[in-house]
Amino acid sequence: MKKIIEVKDVVTQFGKNVVHDRLNLHVNEGEIYGLLGPSGCGKSTLMREIIMLEQFKSGSITLLDQKIENISQKNAQELRLKWGVLFQSNALFTSLSVAENIALALQEYSDLSQECILDVVAYKIDIVGLKQGDGALYPSQLSGGMKKKVALARALAMDPKVLFLDEPTSGLDPISARDFDRLIMKLRDLLNLSVVMVSHDLTSINHTLDRMAVIDNKVIAAEGTLSEVKEIQSPFIERFFGME
Repeated sequence: MKKIIEVKDVVTQFGKNVVHDRLNLHVNEGEIYGLLGPSGCGKSTLMREIIMLEQFKSGSITLLDQKIENISQKNAQELRLKWGVLFQSNALFTSLSVAENIALALQEYSDLSQECILDVVAYKIDIVGLKQGDGALYPSQLSGGMKKKVALARALAMDPKVLFLDEPTSGLDPISARDFDRLIMKLRDLLNLSVVMVSHDLTSINHTLDRMAVIDNKVIAAEGTLSEVKEIQSPFIERFFGME
């Protein structure tokens, strides 16, 4: 399998606080990969480092065949257009409508005509399970589940190769969370995506992820499929997955 992300010996440190101590993991093309671990272990920090929103102290991260440390500004901008991100807070612009939120990157970074942009927006609204009439609504008029779908449609606007999700089911009721998990799996297959998901949701972990890395005490405690990870003889792994 082709590796689309490779993290090698990554050290993250804020002042005297070491968050990651020589992390190693890789994500294969086409899989849904989870970054797991207890609160405060640095899951979201690692994701932010991979997408170049935070810097790591040492080590190497390769994304889509490009090493991101010391990457030029031009190459970094080109690389950013190849992924989409759904942040835990959704990060929608409250002054823009649903359609305007989704269209923003297309207007900024593509040469598409306004007519083509409207067609793309309509398609993205449709594939995430929203109604076309929802495009005229504003974030304040949306439910929590609808906001997630709008943020997802916006993340998919530029047809990314990789989709990053930070706690995507956070704040959703159990039925909406499971529906969102199924939507991610459907979109992975439909759009030929690779997905990296930060999650605490054990149901998502059990039913959605192909492989995962579990971070504990600054290092990777386990990496692999769910069954492989559960075979690791570790009190922490047993507690984390409720096997005690």
